Amino acid sequence: MSVLLPEKLRQQLARIARRFNRSANDIVRESVRRFIVTEQLRMARQAVRLRARAQGYLTDEDVFKNVS
Repeated sequence: MSVLLPEKLRQQLARIARRFNRSANDIVRESVRRFIVTEQLRMARQAVRLRARAQGYLTDEDVFKNVS
């Protein structure tokens, strides 16, 4: 896979890679992994939020009342 970056972004990536003594490819791979995990968590939270609302849990207090 190839990724085309604007020149300014490529330069910033190169500076960061040098600063942390890592390859630009490593940083891009890690960034993509983090993005994917973040999006998966966001989607999971949304799904849980929808299920909770359907069960009448609208606030943290609603949850605490049921758990206590």
